[in-house]
Amino acid sequence: MLIVGNTRELILDMLMEILEKGSYSHLVIRDVLDKYNYSDPRDKSLVKRVTEGTLERLIQIDYILDTFSKVPVSKMKPLIRNLLRMSVYQLLFMESIPASAVINEAVKLSGKRGLKGLSGFVNGVLRNIEREKERIPYPERDKDAVKYLSVQYSMPEWLVYKWIDAYGQEKTQRVLEGLLQERPVSVRLKESLGEKEKEGWISAMQKTKVHLKKHPYLSYAYEISGAEGIRNLPGFAEGYFTVQDVSSMLVTEAAVGTMEEDGGAPEEKMVLDVCAAPGGKSMHIAEKLNGTGKVIARDLSEYKVSLIRDNIGRMGYANIEAQVADARQFDQEMRGWADLVLADLPCSGFGSMGKKRDIKYRAREEALEELILLQRRILDTIWQYVKPGGVLLYSTCTMNPDENEHMVEWFLEHYPFTPEDLSPFLPDALKEEGRSSMLQLFPGIHKTDGFFLARLRRKEDGKAD
Repeated sequence: MLIVGNTRELILDMLMEILEKGSYSHLVIRDVLDKYNYSDPRDKSLVKRVTEGTLERLIQIDYILDTFSKVPVSKMKPLIRNLLRMSVYQLLFMESIPASAVINEAVKLSGKRGLKGLSGFVNGVLRNIEREKERIPYPERDKDAVKYLSVQYSMPEWLVYKWIDAYGQEKTQRVLEGLLQERPVSVRLKESLGEKEKEGWISAMQKTKVHLKKHPYLSYAYEISGAEGIRNLPGFAEGYFTVQDVSSMLVTEAAVGTMEEDGGAPEEKMVLDVCAAPGGKSMHIAEKLNGTGKVIARDLSEYKVSLIRDNIGRMGYANIEAQVADARQFDQEMRGWADLVLADLPCSGFGSMGKKRDIKYRAREEALEELILLQRRILDTIWQYVKPGGVLLYSTCTMNPDENEHMVEWFLEHYPFTPEDLSPFLPDALKEEGRSSMLQLFPGIHKTDGFFLARLRRKEDGKAD
């Protein structure tokens, strides 16, 4: 069992792994919590809260450290840098922990890790910040709005500038606030469950310490908070539910609604998901087709496809097949095969930063152009898989017009597709925004991750060259 001192040392090691070695935060946190699954829940909660919180507030924390330390953060020894970061997070955002305990533990830990000579430096910086934390000289909004928002919400300046340019300052601030809000996990409950099974699952969940709440957008969507591990919850092993953001569920609502509108027997419907892992949308469509038709879920690597297969097996769908395939490479056998092609393409991922906190620090403005070229290359290939009269549903988990609205505009200029109204297939709260063929969802404004979707129909005479 972990004790408080070892817990903080574990947090330090996790931050070193993520921030100094470049490991992905959500994978490091998941693996550590799985390893210590039987530890005291309070220790596990502290590990998760401090690690995620430090990452989430990193720019603000580094700004504060640079304000109060004679040694810039960039010049500090890596272990001291991350020890101070996690300690500042606790001082500023965790009032339940006494400041004296935070500072004393940091001093002890610096000595334990072979840097006793810097214990005085650690002590002095943290005590100074604790004394002055109500008088920190933050950037002034009137003088530099971008700098102010960057520091207050720990978002890189270039990205703040880009969002203000695209969405305006007020909406940008709401999005930044939304990304920092604690978000429950969204799950999709199988619609095919009988009423007794559904009631039994809800009852079993209510007997745990988990808080379960219906999502306002979709009847089968639920929000879960307070769970120590999704895989340990009632109904997971039995395939009653899968983790999936509501924004992703909306893609299926739009796609299957379109297919029903087109008529024809369900068993004739052919669906291709070209970048499917971990398979949430593919499985959702397979369920909507009531076990009929054919869904092919593809992704680039055997590892990613193994995730899809694992989920298919647990959820028990029979009308779906997972395949390894590179979406950039044209598959002659799929030409004109699909009634529906799902194109949830690789993207910058800005919409999921509330869950994967290190995305914003890995992102580089110059890398966006490479992503855009990749998206265009995939679209240049996969449009040919759509039958004349069929639908291509384009989506990303990001907020960036160049990857979203501008990408759709480019696509419509080059390929034989027309945009279609999304509103008939959206919940009432989103119908007005979905009256065009495109919908951009924002955290802090909508009750989802940041997400984009567009519905595009291939013209009946649209020939594949």
